Amino acid sequence: MKIGITGGIGSGKSYVCKKLEARGINVYDCDSAAKRIMRESNNIRMALTKLIGSNAYIDGKPNKAALATFLLASENNAHAIDNIVHPAVAKDFESSGMEWMECAIMYESGFDRLVDCVVAVTAPEEVRIERIMKRDGITREKAKEWMSRQWNQEKVRARACYEITNDGIRDIDAQIDEMMRKLNYKE
Repeated sequence: MKIGITGGIGSGKSYVCKKLEARGINVYDCDSAAKRIMRESNNIRMALTKLIGSNAYIDGKPNKAALATFLLASENNAHAIDNIVHPAVAKDFESSGMEWMECAIMYESGFDRLVDCVVAVTAPEEVRIERIMKRDGITREKAKEWMSRQWNQEKVRARACYEITNDGIRDIDAQIDEMMRKLNYKE
Protein backbone atom coordinates (compact mmCIF):
# COMPACT_ATOMS: atom_id res chain seq x y z
CA MET A 1 0.00 0.00 0.00
CA LYS A 2 1.31 3.45 -0.93
CA ILE A 3 0.36 6.28 1.40
CA GLY A 4 0.61 10.02 0.82
CA ILE A 5 0.95 12.61 3.57
CA THR A 6 -0.25 16.09 2.69
CA GLY A 7 -1.23 19.30 4.38
CA GLY A 8 -0.98 22.99 3.82
CA ILE A 9 2.03 25.08 4.73
CA GLY A 10 2.41 25.26 8.50
CA SER A 11 0.17 22.25 9.17
CA GLY A 12 3.04 20.18 10.53
CA LYS A 13 3.15 17.43 7.92
CA SER A 14 6.96 17.30 8.13
CA TYR A 15 6.68 16.86 11.90
CA VAL A 16 4.31 13.92 11.39
CA CYS A 17 6.72 12.46 8.83
CA LYS A 18 9.58 12.74 11.33
CA LYS A 19 7.42 10.78 13.79
CA LEU A 20 6.88 8.12 11.10
CA GLU A 21 10.61 8.00 10.36
CA ALA A 22 11.30 7.51 14.09
CA ARG A 23 9.16 4.37 13.74
CA GLY A 24 11.40 3.13 10.91
CA ILE A 25 9.17 4.26 8.03
CA ASN A 26 11.03 5.94 5.17
CA VAL A 27 9.05 8.83 3.73
CA TYR A 28 9.79 10.21 0.26
CA ASP A 29 9.94 14.00 0.52
CA CYS A 30 8.69 15.57 -2.74
CA ASP A 31 10.09 19.03 -1.92
CA SER A 32 13.60 17.70 -1.28
CA ALA A 33 13.40 15.45 -4.32
CA ALA A 34 12.34 18.35 -6.55
CA LYS A 35 15.28 20.44 -5.34
CA ARG A 36 17.69 17.53 -5.86
CA ILE A 37 16.35 16.81 -9.33
CA MET A 38 16.53 20.48 -10.30
CA ARG A 39 20.21 20.47 -9.21
CA GLU A 40 21.21 17.15 -10.76
CA SER A 41 19.17 16.65 -13.94
CA ASN A 42 20.62 18.18 -17.10
CA ASN A 43 17.25 17.78 -18.85
CA ILE A 44 15.45 19.72 -16.11
CA ARG A 45 18.18 22.36 -16.07
CA MET A 46 17.90 22.85 -19.84
CA ALA A 47 14.11 23.01 -19.76
CA LEU A 48 14.01 25.53 -16.89
CA THR A 49 16.71 27.67 -18.52
CA LYS A 50 14.75 27.67 -21.78
CA LEU A 51 11.57 28.63 -19.91
CA ILE A 52 12.96 31.24 -17.49
CA GLY A 53 16.15 32.42 -19.10
CA SER A 54 19.87 32.21 -18.50
CA ASN A 55 19.49 33.44 -14.92
CA ALA A 56 17.56 30.29 -13.91
CA TYR A 57 20.85 28.77 -12.76
CA ILE A 58 23.97 30.33 -11.25
CA ASP A 59 27.15 28.26 -11.24
CA GLY A 60 25.10 25.17 -12.06
CA LYS A 61 22.74 25.62 -9.12
CA PRO A 62 19.08 26.71 -9.29
CA ASN A 63 18.73 30.46 -8.74
CA LYS A 64 16.02 30.46 -6.07
CA ALA A 65 15.29 34.17 -6.44
CA ALA A 66 14.83 33.98 -10.22
CA LEU A 67 12.75 30.81 -9.97
CA ALA A 68 10.53 32.28 -7.24
CA THR A 69 10.04 35.56 -9.12
CA PHE A 70 9.05 33.70 -12.28
CA LEU A 71 6.82 31.23 -10.43
CA LEU A 72 4.94 33.87 -8.42
CA ALA A 73 4.42 36.18 -11.43
CA SER A 74 1.43 34.19 -12.74
CA GLU A 75 -0.53 30.95 -12.59
CA ASN A 76 0.68 30.13 -16.10
CA ASN A 77 4.30 30.47 -15.00
CA ALA A 78 3.70 28.23 -12.00
CA HIS A 79 2.05 25.61 -14.24
CA ALA A 80 4.92 25.80 -16.72
CA ILE A 81 7.48 25.04 -13.99
CA ASP A 82 5.24 22.31 -12.55
CA ASN A 83 4.95 20.70 -15.99
CA ILE A 84 8.73 20.39 -16.10
CA VAL A 85 9.47 19.35 -12.51
CA HIS A 86 6.43 17.28 -11.44
CA PRO A 87 6.79 14.45 -13.99
CA ALA A 88 10.43 14.00 -12.97
CA VAL A 89 9.50 13.86 -9.27
CA ALA A 90 6.68 11.37 -9.95
CA LYS A 91 9.04 9.12 -11.90
CA ASP A 92 11.65 9.39 -9.12
CA PHE A 93 9.08 8.41 -6.46
CA GLU A 94 7.86 5.45 -8.51
CA SER A 95 11.41 4.16 -8.91
CA SER A 96 12.32 4.80 -5.24
CA GLY A 97 10.53 1.72 -3.92
CA MET A 98 9.19 3.80 -1.02
CA GLU A 99 5.64 3.31 0.23
CA TRP A 100 5.17 6.72 1.89
CA MET A 101 5.26 10.13 0.23
CA GLU A 102 5.15 13.62 1.74
CA CYS A 103 3.76 16.20 -0.68
CA ALA A 104 2.36 19.62 0.23
CA ILE A 105 0.47 19.85 -3.05
CA MET A 106 -0.66 16.23 -3.34
CA TYR A 107 -3.92 16.98 -5.15
CA GLU A 108 -2.80 20.07 -7.05
CA SER A 109 0.12 18.12 -8.54
CA GLY A 110 -1.95 15.02 -9.30
CA PHE A 111 0.38 12.95 -7.11
CA ASP A 112 -2.62 11.46 -5.33
CA ARG A 113 -2.80 9.10 -8.32
CA LEU A 114 0.56 7.64 -7.20
CA VAL A 115 -0.74 6.50 -3.80
CA ASP A 116 -3.59 4.35 -2.52
CA CYS A 117 -4.52 6.57 0.40
CA VAL A 118 -3.90 10.19 1.37
CA VAL A 119 -3.51 11.33 4.98
CA ALA A 120 -4.24 15.02 5.57
CA VAL A 121 -2.35 16.80 8.34
CA THR A 122 -4.37 19.78 9.49
CA ALA A 123 -4.04 22.57 12.05
CA PRO A 124 -6.11 25.64 12.92
CA GLU A 125 -5.40 28.59 10.62
CA GLU A 126 -3.99 30.79 13.38
CA VAL A 127 -1.62 28.02 14.49
CA ARG A 128 -0.43 27.63 10.90
CA ILE A 129 0.12 31.37 10.47
CA GLU A 130 2.16 31.56 13.69
CA ARG A 131 4.27 28.54 12.67
CA ILE A 132 5.02 29.99 9.23
CA MET A 133 5.87 33.43 10.62
CA LYS A 134 8.22 31.94 13.23
CA ARG A 135 9.83 29.39 10.90
CA ASP A 136 10.39 31.71 7.93
CA GLY A 137 10.66 35.09 9.67
CA ILE A 138 7.89 36.61 7.55
CA THR A 139 4.88 38.83 8.16
CA ARG A 140 1.37 37.63 8.87
CA GLU A 141 0.27 38.95 5.46
CA LYS A 142 3.00 37.01 3.63
CA ALA A 143 2.14 33.83 5.56
CA LYS A 144 -1.52 34.21 4.61
CA GLU A 145 -0.53 34.85 0.98
CA TRP A 146 1.47 31.62 0.90
CA MET A 147 -1.43 29.74 2.48
CA SER A 148 -3.83 31.15 -0.12
CA ARG A 149 -1.77 29.62 -2.94
CA GLN A 150 -2.64 26.10 -1.75
CA TRP A 151 -5.94 24.26 -1.51
CA ASN A 152 -7.82 25.08 1.67
CA GLN A 153 -7.82 22.47 4.43
CA GLU A 154 -11.50 21.65 4.08
CA LYS A 155 -11.05 20.67 0.43
CA VAL A 156 -7.99 18.53 1.26
CA ARG A 157 -9.69 16.98 4.30
CA ALA A 158 -12.75 16.06 2.21
CA ARG A 159 -10.65 14.03 -0.25
CA ALA A 160 -8.31 12.37 2.26
CA CYS A 161 -8.72 8.85 3.68
CA TYR A 162 -7.57 9.94 7.11
CA GLU A 163 -6.81 13.13 9.04
CA ILE A 164 -4.20 13.90 11.68
CA THR A 165 -4.87 17.10 13.62
CA ASN A 166 -1.60 18.80 14.57
CA ASP A 167 -2.93 21.59 16.75
CA GLY A 168 -0.32 21.35 19.51
CA ILE A 169 -2.93 19.85 21.84
CA ARG A 170 -3.87 16.42 20.50
CA ASP A 171 -1.39 13.56 20.82
CA ILE A 172 0.25 12.98 17.44
CA ASP A 173 1.59 9.52 18.34
CA ALA A 174 -1.87 8.33 19.40
CA GLN A 175 -3.31 9.63 16.12
CA ILE A 176 -0.57 7.87 14.14
CA ASP A 177 -1.30 4.62 16.04
CA GLU A 178 -5.00 4.97 15.19
CA MET A 179 -4.20 5.75 11.54
CA MET A 180 -2.00 2.64 11.30
CA ARG A 181 -4.81 0.51 12.73
CA LYS A 182 -7.38 1.95 10.33
CA LEU A 183 -5.07 1.46 7.36
CA ASN A 184 -4.12 -2.05 8.50
CA TYR A 185 -0.51 -0.94 8.07
CA LYS A 186 2.15 -3.10 9.67
CA GLU A 187 5.29 -1.23 10.70
